[in-house]
Amino acid sequence: MIHIKPDRLDSIFSHLYNKKILVIGDIMIDEYLWGSVSRLSPEAPVPVVDVESESLRFGGAANVALNLKTLGCIPIIIGLIGKDEMADRFLELMARYSLKNNGIIQDETRPTTIKTRIIGDNQHIARVDREKIKYVEGKLAEEVKEKISSHIDESDAIILQDYNKGVLAKEIIGFAISLANEQNKISAVDPKFLNFLEFKESTVFKPNIRETAQALTCSVQTENEVMFAGNKLLELMNVKNVLLTLGSKGMALFESDGTYSYVHTKSKNVADVSGAGDTVISAMTAAMVGGANVREAASIANYAAGIVCEEVGIVPIQVDKLKKEIKYREKYA
Repeated sequence: MIHIKPDRLDSIFSHLYNKKILVIGDIMIDEYLWGSVSRLSPEAPVPVVDVESESLRFGGAANVALNLKTLGCIPIIIGLIGKDEMADRFLELMARYSLKNNGIIQDETRPTTIKTRIIGDNQHIARVDREKIKYVEGKLAEEVKEKISSHIDESDAIILQDYNKGVLAKEIIGFAISLANEQNKISAVDPKFLNFLEFKESTVFKPNIRETAQALTCSVQTENEVMFAGNKLLELMNVKNVLLTLGSKGMALFESDGTYSYVHTKSKNVADVSGAGDTVISAMTAAMVGGANVREAASIANYAAGIVCEEVGIVPIQVDKLKKEIKYREKYA
């Protein structure tokens, strides 16, 4: 068990305040159609949702940035959007949350990625994706690298948030991590299956068990299998830490010195796991720039994920709520 005393927690959050974190990755908009269900369609055995409201929220790397903002950090987002109506609405959202857009690149050859979720009676009914997956290359890749170079000096850490939509091509991954290592800065990675093994020499590598099982072509279910997978990733990736997220079972932290820690899930009532991975990598990195060691950071991230999973839809973690929850749960642990 990893315990954090109240004064230690306050110290971490006071030191992370206004620290700049560079977020590089796939930007998405999460569109929600909220309504009620009273009947089945006569055309097919599916529910009819009477839409009562609509909302737009940040997804992917943008959700990571918003989580960092609500935790007290200053995020700098580097990513791609299209030149379309949703791009305009995305930039409006950035302005609403006082996020700078000078790391945003608009590419007219692709649409802004949109995930539309249909919610009926607070239940997730369906999701519709509108996207074009195309990895950056040539002039566009150079523009991404230029953005990274121009912002990394002012940043205390970088987060690589991969959703396999095209920003984190192999050359971008290697460039960003090498630059962070040269400047002795934290690099935290939330990978997906494509390019999974390209994120070598990062500070924190945070896959989930499904991605890990695919990459290593092995089962990752039992405690022994989790131990094998975590240690294998340390060996293959040459990273300092592997944080393997285990869904409802919590997290397993593997450090390069051989230390292993298990972090039990903190969610009391899971309603929606959407965006939980974004919250974990955000809270983990923010805590580390605030001076937390990797075990303390993993524990804080686990609490943060537990809180956001109790709400329907993608929502950012709120710092006051997170601190209050940790202090309460630690008091009675």
